[in-house]
Amino acid sequence: MKLSKLLESITPQQVRGISLSSDHESISVPCTLPIHLNPDPEISSLHFNSREVQPGGLFVAIPGLKLDGHEYIDSAISQGAMAVISQKQLVKTVWNIEVENSRKALAILSSQFYGNPSEKLKIIGITGTNGKTTTAFLIEEILVQAGLSVGVIGTLNCRYGGKVFDLSMTTPESLDLHRILADMLAGGVSHVVMEVSSHAIFLNRIDACWMDVAVFTNLTQDHLDFHGNMEDYWQCKKKLFTEHLAKGPKKNKAIAVINCNDPQGKRLFKELPSALSVGFDDRCHLWPEIIRKDQTGMEGVISTPAGMFKFETPLIGLYNIENILCAAGACLALGLPLNTIRSGIESVEFVPGRLQSIPNSVDRFVYVDFAHTPDALENVLQTLQTLTTDRIICVFGCGGDRDREKRPIMGQIAASLANICIITSDNPRFEDPMTIIEDILAGVLKQGLPPYNLSDDIKTSSARGYVVEPDRSQAIEMAIRISQHWDMILIAGKGHETYQIIGNQTVPFDDRLIARNALELLEKPRLQEYH
Repeated sequence: MKLSKLLESITPQQVRGISLSSDHESISVPCTLPIHLNPDPEISSLHFNSREVQPGGLFVAIPGLKLDGHEYIDSAISQGAMAVISQKQLVKTVWNIEVENSRKALAILSSQFYGNPSEKLKIIGITGTNGKTTTAFLIEEILVQAGLSVGVIGTLNCRYGGKVFDLSMTTPESLDLHRILADMLAGGVSHVVMEVSSHAIFLNRIDACWMDVAVFTNLTQDHLDFHGNMEDYWQCKKKLFTEHLAKGPKKNKAIAVINCNDPQGKRLFKELPSALSVGFDDRCHLWPEIIRKDQTGMEGVISTPAGMFKFETPLIGLYNIENILCAAGACLALGLPLNTIRSGIESVEFVPGRLQSIPNSVDRFVYVDFAHTPDALENVLQTLQTLTTDRIICVFGCGGDRDREKRPIMGQIAASLANICIITSDNPRFEDPMTIIEDILAGVLKQGLPPYNLSDDIKTSSARGYVVEPDRSQAIEMAIRISQHWDMILIAGKGHETYQIIGNQTVPFDDRLIARNALELLEKPRLQEYH
């Protein structure tokens, strides 16, 4: 694509280059459309990482959280970049297009370069602190039941057409996002379900990615290391609905689905009267009557503007009813019939790392869950409390280099709802694991939970306390070793993750695998009894 054609999609502040008629004389080109360039290079690729620049490429210098792409412009040019987009004035031997916001420019240019794929796809975006992955999983299954070709972009991975690959972030950088959408479109995908993080909204990653449906699940404390405070976090999430959904070629038909069980959801719905509301209140557009909820799952009836339908699900927890309502609302907004929505809901047996049960033959209820926020941890523990009269043993930690304010809150929640808390490390990154644990302990001690003496009689149902074990593997093994028949063990924080981040290293680690191995050690004595 010619550079001048590509630039038609943005509004440059300045366009500068080197004159062909005079040696190294800097020239400026009027920014009024159409922009006339001489020479007008053919742009063969777009890049925001200077190490990936190819000859004939366009390099977009974006300011990052740790590094600034403007510092790598010379490197990009040396590798063959034909032009550079920047937020600063440059005097270089290639075309320099100066813009106010290079992140926004990257998104718009990426969409243009890849043929505006989001305009040709049905895109369902999901945002919220918790529930995004489960809601996406449910929507995906409903769409599959409808016979549609589906692509998914989110926390678990990116998947479509039999292909599965990992992503480094929940919502990819805009260039990667539009490339993935174009690949999906070329592969026959018609509908895309994507999780939308607050970082992605704030950093313009979803700009020019036009959605047909946007879902709001909830808002609870998280990411304050990035947003600073809850109000700024909320305003960022809100932009998806009040600004992004109101722009672009789909603005007159895009539909918002809002979980009004959440206080911020109610607040948002008041500003979006045309949205579809879901919640437990029968004044919502979609609301449930729950008939059964136990360790095997839930069943009930969901009322919608299109009628009612019964459902059964092996998922547990009232928060999963909220996720089901959000998924049903999104698919109803797409015009899918209720029997298809029901079939999709009932086809989901579990969501990886979301209250995922670890089967065993020693009468323990072991669950691995991604809960890494105060609200998520509280919801999961409260759910388990309703399903047992026996003990709950909770293994958890908090991530390093992330929101420190939530650590004591999570400690207090675990101490109030679990019988035994085993406090360990999560992804410590560059923080000392013990520093993180001390932050958590402030909340545990506030609740008055005493240190747990492993020499105590662990068979007593009244035994309460906490243990510090920084080694996560040993913490999981300890939880299972000290457990008794019918105890519930929650291993929280990492869920589906198959790694642990320690310093600058990413090492293999899977809570589910560690738990299975520990359970096998309990199972062996029982097997020996039969021989």
